[in-house]
Amino acid sequence: MLKYELIEQDIQRKIEEGIYKPNDQLPMEREMCEEYGVSKITVKRAMDALVSKGLILKRRGSGSFVQDIDIRDGRGAFGSVSCEVGGFTVDMESTGRQISSIVHLFEVVIPPEKVVEQLKISADTFTYHILRTRCLDVVPAATEETWMPIDVIPGLKLEHLQGSIYSFIRDELGHKVHSAHRTLRARMPDAQVQSFLKLENSVPVFEVEQICFLDDRRIFEYSVTEHPGDKYEFFTVSFNRNV
Repeated sequence: MLKYELIEQDIQRKIEEGIYKPNDQLPMEREMCEEYGVSKITVKRAMDALVSKGLILKRRGSGSFVQDIDIRDGRGAFGSVSCEVGGFTVDMESTGRQISSIVHLFEVVIPPEKVVEQLKISADTFTYHILRTRCLDVVPAATEETWMPIDVIPGLKLEHLQGSIYSFIRDELGHKVHSAHRTLRARMPDAQVQSFLKLENSVPVFEVEQICFLDDRRIFEYSVTEHPGDKYEFFTVSFNRNV
């Protein structure tokens, strides 16, 4: 990992842990150069990366400040500007609501062709196939259908599905989730999804199709998550890097 990436990760960690709070001014570049033992160019690259992520902003003549962004929890709404991919549990735990899972299916399979293509694996690779309903305060909030290659995520057990699979990946396998590529769409649910989410006939779902990468850039997950269309909000924030 490059030096500027280490600085970027350290400052991001301090923001996420609340060491640097919203609107706090970060140390000046010369102070960071001394703290991390690097050049101004290296510090500037780290700051630019954090600006791109929307975590900080630069004010000409004043310095760099932590962004003050309102993360809304709403009606069980889902909204995030976090630069860490943490899955449903991490996304929802800040709401203070009780998170639980109903596991409908947990099996080892040769996946269908589309999944093979998305995971970029050979056709004879075994994967976990998981179907869960995620609940907030015992109310169904999402259904997740997930495939993970066994050789990439070994040792996954039923007990891990009751909580956060991403915590298992981090704490027991020692990996970090690097990134997620998501496609979002609205559609009408099929009978199974409608039953799991306890939806009325006229209520659509908001579908999130996702491919996730580990810190070593291996694909470890392909999933499709369905959220009730009358309770789901997607909240995003965009920044102009030149302002």
